[in-house]
Parts: sequence; structure tokens; C-alpha cells
Amino acid sequence: MRVLVIEDEADLRSQLQTQLRRAGYAVDIAADGTEGYYFGKEYPIDLAVVDLGLPDLSGIEVIRKWRADGGKFPILILTARGRWQDKVEGLEAGADDYLVKPFTPRNCWRASRPCCAARPVSPSPRFVAVRFCSIPPPRQ
Repeated sequence: MRVLVIEDEADLRSQLQTQLRRAGYAVDIAADGTEGYYFGKEYPIDLAVVDLGLPDLSGIEVIRKWRADGGKFPILILTARGRWQDKVEGLEAGADDYLVKPFTPRNCWRASRPCCAARPVSPSPRFVAVRFCSIPPPRQ
């Protein structure tokens, strides 16, 4: 399964990448909205984990553009913005779930399960898709 992580905070981006790779996922990373949007539009991904406060394009703009382009992959928002209004805006933009920082890896995996159930993964010719929910979370 291929996961795209768009996070501008370098340490968190690296931690997510490491944890996801240990769990057996192929991981692409992006540090800003423009690069992240490009990855999600041009490459087959099975799940996107998106921060809202990104340079260039905000996470909301990235999500809206993907959905307008017909992107159907699941999207999990991972952000420090905890107001209910932000959550509503993110879900209305097209995200499948919303997780507020700080978080534990276990919380992230739990949040991804309903996210993937809402938009089932379909196999792509270049990658063998595995449901994100079927792989246990990494050991802590």
C-alpha cells in the first residue's frame, strides 16, 4: 500500500515516514501543499495523510483540488487545529477523517480504519494494494 504524507514539520514528517515504512507501507512525503498536491494527482496512492497548515497551498486547498480532479483515495487530516469549525471544514472539503495533534501512532492507525472503510482501496497496475486497516499497527 502506498501512503502519501504531507507535513511541513520535518521531525514529524520523518517520524511518520519511519513508522509507516516499519509497518510495511511504501511512503511518499511532501513538505508543502504544492508538492503534495502534485504527488496525489500524478501518482497512484492508497491513502493521504495531510496537515492543514502547509506552505504554498493549505491542506484544505489540496484536498479540495484532489476531489475536484476526481481523486477518490481516502484522506486523513492530521493537524494541530482542534476547533470543531476546522474539523467541519476539513470533512466538507473531502477528507474522510480528522485527527488532532498531539497524537500517538496507535491513534493514527485507529483513525485510518474508518477512513479506509469509507473509500475502499482499489488495486492499481503499478502497486499491489493492501487495505491499510488489515495490517496491525507498528509495535511501540
